[in-house]
Amino acid sequence: MRAMIVVTHLLGTGHLARALTLGRAFAEAGHAVRIVSGGRPAPQLDASGLELVQLPPLQSDDTDFARLLDDNGAVAGPETLDTRRRQLCEALARFAPDILITELFPFGRRSLAGEFLALLDAAKALPRLPVILASLRDILAPPSSPAKAARTEAQVTRYYDAVLVHSDPRLTRLEQSWPVGAALAPRLRYTGYVAPPPPAPHPQALGTGEILVSAGGGAVGGPLFAAAIAAARLLPDRSWRLLVGGGGDLAALRADAPRNLTVEPARPDFRQMLTGAAASVSLCGYNTALDLLQTGVPAVLVPFDAGREVEQGLRADSLASLPGIRVLRSAELIPAALAQAVADVIAAGRRPVPDAGFDGAARSVALACAMAEARA
Repeated sequence: MRAMIVVTHLLGTGHLARALTLGRAFAEAGHAVRIVSGGRPAPQLDASGLELVQLPPLQSDDTDFARLLDDNGAVAGPETLDTRRRQLCEALARFAPDILITELFPFGRRSLAGEFLALLDAAKALPRLPVILASLRDILAPPSSPAKAARTEAQVTRYYDAVLVHSDPRLTRLEQSWPVGAALAPRLRYTGYVAPPPPAPHPQALGTGEILVSAGGGAVGGPLFAAAIAAARLLPDRSWRLLVGGGGDLAALRADAPRNLTVEPARPDFRQMLTGAAASVSLCGYNTALDLLQTGVPAVLVPFDAGREVEQGLRADSLASLPGIRVLRSAELIPAALAQAVADVIAAGRRPVPDAGFDGAARSVALACAMAEARA
């Protein structure tokens, strides 16, 4: 089988990380994979063994996902968008996939609807029609109006064979964050969580006994890092490490850091570091939540809630009842509260690691291939 996954991450890198995990599952099952990425390059993510096609990159203007910036930080103009659309359709035509997966669209990325719809129309016109699937995380940003929900359902009905929902329906169902109408419901396929294999302990024991502070691959960690630097001064007997994603000012953070805190760029071995860490302090994106569950590390969650973002708050609330997890809203993010929350989760200790529920990538591959085989 030939599988093509199309993804554009605009703020953090979670969407791309999930697409890479899914692509790797196709490759490990012996299938040809092409991933087309329209966000900024994320060298800290492991894309080894995968064919990655890079479109002219875009990013959002902070949390304004309707205002797209090009690689120079200027508002993306028609020429950039036309180039992306043409390259996307050319990549489809050259690869001629049996399976086409769009990550998040049409439930999000509406500002890029032109290129996604051009892709879907081109797929419908191929000599051999691929199975077309949408790939969704567990919790979505709810639509701002009934009209947007209705438009999404109409696009699913017109173009898509199924919608892969990467969650456990016993814990999180799509209707908790998105209205599921009569036409959408029969197309939903719950896969379980899409996660890489659980990490092994770090071979150099990096991170052992440390408090690891991270904010994903985007540029939204400023308030969290500032609070962590101040909290580290309140817990001077603990070693802290800030892992700074794209857009963070490493020099300024290092200049402000106390002696018990290390500041460095985001690392590809972060998950291995979690296995021995004393605690994690982080946002609550999909991939981060799975990392915490797979390692059992005590964790303080500070869900990203700027603008109208509610997704991470809903996810954090679903985890809050687990031992060794505390949730601090951004309005509560003061150094003393963060230091106390860190001390509390460390005292609670590590959680047992679930032995099931993280095989969503393999299950997605099986579902997609079964549909493609039935069509052939």
